[in-house]
Amino acid sequence: MLLNDPNPASIRKGPPRPQDATDPIPATAKSHDMADVDDIGDALTLLAYSGDAISMYAAGSRTVILGRILSVDPELPHFVIELNAGEKLPPGKVTFVAWLRNAKLQFELTDKNWRSAPALPHQVPLTFPETCEVLNRRESTRQETPVGVTFMASFVMNGNPYELPLHDFSVGGIGLRCAKNEAKGLFKGRKLQDVRLDLGPETIIVTEMEIRLTRPYRSFLLGEQLHIGCKFINLDPEMQSRIASLLENMNNAQRKR
Repeated sequence: MLLNDPNPASIRKGPPRPQDATDPIPATAKSHDMADVDDIGDALTLLAYSGDAISMYAAGSRTVILGRILSVDPELPHFVIELNAGEKLPPGKVTFVAWLRNAKLQFELTDKNWRSAPALPHQVPLTFPETCEVLNRRESTRQETPVGVTFMASFVMNGNPYELPLHDFSVGGIGLRCAKNEAKGLFKGRKLQDVRLDLGPETIIVTEMEIRLTRPYRSFLLGEQLHIGCKFINLDPEMQSRIASLLENMNNAQRKR
């Protein structure tokens, strides 16, 4: 098991912000379980070392409780969660979710009365979970948009309209591309409401999305560009099926060329 850095404050971030929240892994996702206690300890230690956000959800609630892992015991399967000021864990089952490098990590713990450390109300000592659920960031194959066809995403944020072309998409999300001056206000963690996706003839989808990454690159023809990776939020099974069918049809069309 990895030992904690003796001076974690040298790289640790400030308290997690609302935009740092992470949604739980969908029940239909192709995730796998991690059950080795050393692997779990290493994962928790990396999260403690970086200070990345831990999102916590009480059973039956979508309200996020934010915190981070303060420390991991180097010998025993114990760790300490540091909750944001004013937060507390409700009695019962709580789901813990975080991004760990390129994967989403999730586990559940249950307690009738979460007890904080003496005189430290926001620090809660916990025992390792028996298993963690792991979902790779790229859980689904992304399909580049067809040559000669323009797929568009249209939405309004803070009163400003956006209409951006899609670079790629999958059942998990989309990639947008635009000039840097067209991406004002589009930062990682921003939630996008009522995004209208024009995915070809008679294929219009309206959904919610979250910006997961922004990456600058240079196009030979267009100059400085920005790639904006977004994931779907609350995509119902019917909509997932429509997108999957569209991807399959596009793949079949490419194979016939």
